[in-house]
Amino acid sequence: MMKKDTRLVLALDETDRKKALNIVDQVADHIDAVKINWPLVLSAGPEMITELSELTDVVCDFKVADIPNTVHLIVENAVARGASAVIVHAFTGEDSLTEAVKTAGNDAEIYAVTEMSHPGGKMFTALHAEEMARMGVRCGVAGFIAPATRPERVKAIRSIIGDRKIMSPGVGAQGGSASAAIAAGADYVIVGRAICKSDDPAAAAKAICDDIRTVL
Repeated sequence: MMKKDTRLVLALDETDRKKALNIVDQVADHIDAVKINWPLVLSAGPEMITELSELTDVVCDFKVADIPNTVHLIVENAVARGASAVIVHAFTGEDSLTEAVKTAGNDAEIYAVTEMSHPGGKMFTALHAEEMARMGVRCGVAGFIAPATRPERVKAIRSIIGDRKIMSPGVGAQGGSASAAIAAGADYVIVGRAICKSDDPAAAAKAICDDIRTVL
């Protein structure tokens, strides 16, 4: 189970291995986990999952959206390489979501996307977010992804899922507020560019942690 000390998850939005590791080294004291996405995996190789897992918990944000067999293969490989959590899409349906949970077992947590944080997220996923949250509870996922850019949606998802976890992306570059997301019911906020593109990543991460503490 991932720790929940600072409530900050770093979205490692980099494609250069050395720069990515340097950023993690600078902000290590301020984060609970690192979220890794396809750009870094494709440029630096899947070994990055293992390398980062030796430093902190790794969330593989692969937004898996496929048939159960393919979901199984992706989750299985991510967990084998050291992932503590894998993010999957919920819109693929109950069979794919159940397979993700089954494959992860007790070795990793599955987070289901209910609603994307960018403006386009309002077009389709938002319309079914609450329905997907209820399905995720039935399937046994550990948590959900809900947008920090729309804190009222975080609150709505929280009212459905009980004490399951929520990670909220969209803080910083997309305009979301860390404290507002936590106050609305998020367990973690996910922040990428506001930290990674900063001249002082450690100071940027600390400022977000300070903001989060104002509502704890």
